[in-house]
Amino acid sequence: MLARPLASYYLVLVSTALLVALGALMVLSASSVYATATNDDPYYFAKRQMIFLVLGLPFAWWLSRLPERILKPLGWVAMALALVLLLAVFTPLGYDAGKGNRSWLNLGVLRVQPAEFAKLALVLWAASFVQAKEAVIDRVKELSPLVIGFGLVLALVLAEKDLGTALVIAAIFFAVLWILGVPGRMLGLLACLGVLGVAVLVATSPNRMVRIFAFLGLAKDDPFASQQPVSAIYALASGGWWGVGLGGSRQKWGNLYDGAQNDFVFAVLGEEMGLVGSLIVLALFFILGFAAIRIALRSDSAFSRVLSGAIAAWLMFQAMTNIGVAMGMLPVLGVPLPFLSAGGSALLANLLAVGLLLACARNEPAARRLLARRRGEPAPRVTTVVDGGR
Repeated sequence: MLARPLASYYLVLVSTALLVALGALMVLSASSVYATATNDDPYYFAKRQMIFLVLGLPFAWWLSRLPERILKPLGWVAMALALVLLLAVFTPLGYDAGKGNRSWLNLGVLRVQPAEFAKLALVLWAASFVQAKEAVIDRVKELSPLVIGFGLVLALVLAEKDLGTALVIAAIFFAVLWILGVPGRMLGLLACLGVLGVAVLVATSPNRMVRIFAFLGLAKDDPFASQQPVSAIYALASGGWWGVGLGGSRQKWGNLYDGAQNDFVFAVLGEEMGLVGSLIVLALFFILGFAAIRIALRSDSAFSRVLSGAIAAWLMFQAMTNIGVAMGMLPVLGVPLPFLSAGGSALLANLLAVGLLLACARNEPAARRLLARRRGEPAPRVTTVVDGGR
């Protein structure tokens, strides 16, 4: 089955569809208590999620149908728009949504988080840049615009005090460099500098230090330490094999607060659907990541190779980080679980990323030939030169 020309396409499509369906159910279930307490409407977050889902699906489908020649210039447009939106956060349009970081834009009836769309812009722009510089990309100095572009977005996100998103962007950057074959010693040096930078950012922030101390078990008596990680472990532990049933979570009534539908939605899923449901979600993310890497390996275009590889790094790193936090393996970083956490900006950006991934899958050599035959396009003419005299 994997030998079929469109196998990668359907692996991405089916795994994403199932994750999106599970996400709609979990947002409805996990957010009901918090939505009732804050908005007097148990369906408040679920309705907002469905609006972004209905908006995102047609755009994702449209992107999946676009050829490379149209997607390439879109990368530069997306990057310019992302920078404008990130800068707009520091105008009166920007506000703090109560998370301790100024990373939202209030556009009246619409509230968006530009950093989520910046991830999408970066993966598309990086692929466009590499395609344009393919002939000389093996020279390290030619990568300087790439470093500047990622560095600028990273600086703006850090200025918003959003360390979790900054780590995801850094993961995308390292993935792009790895795909381009940057020497390991240079990647190691950049990684050391990154770890040092994160240590400084954590040490200079009392809020982040509290999270680290809580993760290490050194803040048991600190009244400012969040009880969400402990409640998440209780949720996972009480789920058992099959869970307590959809909607039956007890921990979403307690110390998970708004984290039940965001940072700790996996814990609520584990409580309501048990170990079996949790393993199904992990398997779906594995299939999606496997398909994305498979597309990158089978692509004959630098654009598709970088784009699919960067999207794989983005979605898989973010999923592993969120699940690691819910399982108590990482400190709280405030990173949503792709397709499952509540948040319109994140869901829309994730859907558009999958649309790009589907476009790359359709551009695999075997898939491209199959689709051309279905459209009735003539096969390319082949001229053979034979030296018959010698």
